[in-house]
Amino acid sequence: MRLIGPLRERDFALFWAGTLVSLLGDGIYLVALPFTVLDLGGGAGSLSLVGLAWSLGMVGFLLAGGLLADRHDKRHQLLVADALRLLAVGTAGALSLGGVLEIWHMVALGFVFGAGEGLSGPAMGAIVPELVPAPLLVQANALQGSLRHIALRLAGPGLGGAVVALVGTGGALLVDAGTFAASIACLLAMRARIPVHEGEHEPLRVQLREAATFVRGQVWLWATLIMAAVALLFFLGPTEVLLPIRMDDDLGASAGSFGLVLAAGGLGATLGAVLVGQLGMPKREITVLYWVWGLAGFFLCGYAIAGTVWLLVLFSFAFGLFSGAGDPIWSTLMQVRVPVALRGRVASLDWLVSVGLTPISFALTGPAAAAFGAGPVLLVAGLVAGAVTCGMLYVIPGLRAQDGGIARALAEEQAAASDPQPFSSPPRSWANVG
Repeated sequence: MRLIGPLRERDFALFWAGTLVSLLGDGIYLVALPFTVLDLGGGAGSLSLVGLAWSLGMVGFLLAGGLLADRHDKRHQLLVADALRLLAVGTAGALSLGGVLEIWHMVALGFVFGAGEGLSGPAMGAIVPELVPAPLLVQANALQGSLRHIALRLAGPGLGGAVVALVGTGGALLVDAGTFAASIACLLAMRARIPVHEGEHEPLRVQLREAATFVRGQVWLWATLIMAAVALLFFLGPTEVLLPIRMDDDLGASAGSFGLVLAAGGLGATLGAVLVGQLGMPKREITVLYWVWGLAGFFLCGYAIAGTVWLLVLFSFAFGLFSGAGDPIWSTLMQVRVPVALRGRVASLDWLVSVGLTPISFALTGPAAAAFGAGPVLLVAGLVAGAVTCGMLYVIPGLRAQDGGIARALAEEQAAASDPQPFSSPPRSWANVG
């Protein structure tokens, strides 16, 4: 099976295993977090405040994460990120079991957790090409994407509902902390990788300007970052805050039902990522990427109109299927078209621009829900996210002109790897593909 080929690479297999365990814990966290806040007497405003703190922590450390990823061993950076998140959720779980946890604790610890996310994201995106050969990149990204969806959005939430029912929210948070410890063990078992690139000792300002100049020169890149920023502004806060509120208030659903809805999205996303991994990169990758992500946004409207848990399950599955199909396409685009010396910094700019408006999204969600209700806010969120994503494909000049080329280039790389020639041609500049 083509999809599992990258697991033959020792370091990637260890990285994959550690990520699997920690993402299972994150899936538990997705269920435990909102119900911890609700158990403390909080509502939409409190959940928005915790989400705001998390997003500020993440955004605040993204640039540092990207710069560090290009200057130092990405494995060490991931170790620090896991340690921060272990500290945050472990402290929250211990305070909860001790009966002294308060909302302000969750806000402060949410910021620390977000800082760990900010350090982790750029390193996660940039390390994969160092662990597998180029012909296996699509399969490696599909594996990572399907892994993320299986663990974070399928098995994790389902397990989270059961763990919360068994040991309570405090115990569930401690279980999540334990998964970060397992991830740290896997990272320590990997071989050290310290990439050395020309100019890595230049001032940080110069390195950041170099990455920003590259992004500005790639219409496929800056257009997608703007699209993601606008889409996330409208739907991330509403879905993260209002979906559990709507299930709790309107449908009387439990943490287990909430976990089931998240798990359905994870199942759909897993199938979408696996499908791309099996079929390979589409010939017109940018067009496919925008359409699958746009359709995913429209399916979020179902969160506003569904009157039963099972309808929410169906809409969540559809959302996951299309969003999951886009993830390995985008990861491969970033890893193939961005020069290796810039990957960490460009990955941090990807995260920073994409999620830069999410603090505003969380800040506005509570007041918007109080003024208009959870259902209308969710409906507008899905409509705007879908319309912006699909529309920008046809509005941005030159965007579709850069479509195509990645699938052909990867096929040529695969052929060269399987049939080496005595006189090889000069190395290809992946940044110019397409």
